Amino acid sequence: MDTNIFDAIVIGAGPAGLTAGMYLARAKARTLILNDGTAGGQMVLTHEIANYPGVESISGYQLATIMRNQAKHFGCTIRTNVKITELDLDGEMKSVEVNGKDRYGARTIILAPGGRSRTLGVPGEDRLKGKGISYCATCDGDFFQDKDIIVVGGGNSALEEAVSLTKYARSVTIVHQFDHFQAFPHAIEEAQANPKIRFVMESRIAEFIGDEALERVRIEHIPTQQLTETPIDGVFVFIGYMPNTESLRGKVALTDSGEIVVSSLLETNVPGVFAAGDATTKRFRQITTAVADGTVSALAAMEYLRTAAAPDARTVIAAQEEMVV
Repeated sequence: MDTNIFDAIVIGAGPAGLTAGMYLARAKARTLILNDGTAGGQMVLTHEIANYPGVESISGYQLATIMRNQAKHFGCTIRTNVKITELDLDGEMKSVEVNGKDRYGARTIILAPGGRSRTLGVPGEDRLKGKGISYCATCDGDFFQDKDIIVVGGGNSALEEAVSLTKYARSVTIVHQFDHFQAFPHAIEEAQANPKIRFVMESRIAEFIGDEALERVRIEHIPTQQLTETPIDGVFVFIGYMPNTESLRGKVALTDSGEIVVSSLLETNVPGVFAAGDATTKRFRQITTAVADGTVSALAAMEYLRTAAAPDARTVIAAQEEMVV
C-alpha cells in the first residue's frame, strides 16, 4: 500500500477535525489529519469549558489533548504545524501537498480549517499586539496580575473570559459597541454580579497608544462621538473570528464572508469533499456543534466511499456498518 494514499484526509485538527478523524479511523478508514498549528484549534484558547456534556469542568487545552489522543488511538495519522502548499480537489482522487514537498492523496476530503480571532483594525493595534493587546485570556491572563484591563466585546466569549480574567486583574472594564449584550443570560448575569467588572456601553476603542508597550486607549462614545483617553495595562479583544478559508476560494463554494457552503450532510459543491466546524455556514458555533459536525461529515464521507468511489477505492466496506459512540 502506498503510504501517502489514504481513504480520507481531514484538513484541520480542531474539535470538528479530530472528531471526524476518530469516526473515520474507528471505521477502519485510513485517515490523515493535517493542521497548520497545534491540535485543538480555538478550543485551546478557552480557559474553562463547563458546558461540554459529561464533563463538569475542563480547560480547552486538556480537552484538545484528550481528543488528539483518542484520534491517534483509533489509528489516525496526525501531522501538525505543517503548511498546506497545494490543494487539488478535482477528480476522483484528491491531493494535498504539504510544506512544498510531501504529497498525499485520498478519495474524500473533510475541510475543517476553523477560524481566527477578529481584530479591531484601529490605529496602534498591529504595533502593540503582544505588548499589552491580547486575544487569548488563557495564554496571557497571568501577565496582568493586579493590573487594570479592558475586555472588548459583548458575546459569550467576551463575558466569560472577562469573568475568568478577574482571577488575575485588579479591575476589568468591558467595552461594547451596543447598549445590550449578545451573550446567553447566564453569562451576562455572572459578569454583572462580579464586583471587579464594570461596563462601558455604546463605545468602541478608537486607538491604542504606547511606545514599547500599551499605555493608554482612546475610547469613543459612539452616540456622541466624544473621545476619552484612559490609562490601561492591557486589552483583551473578543469580537469573534474569521474563517480560515482564504486558500479555498475558487476550490469550493464560499459565502461573501468566506464561510464554506454545505448541505445538511455537510457536503460541499465538490463531490467527495465535505466540511465541518466553525468555517461552515452555521448560526451557532460551540465546541459541541463542531463535534457534531465532525461526526456527520465523517459518516457522510464513509457513505461516499461506500457508494460513490470506484470499486478499487473501497478499502472500507463492512467495518463501518455500525458505528457507535
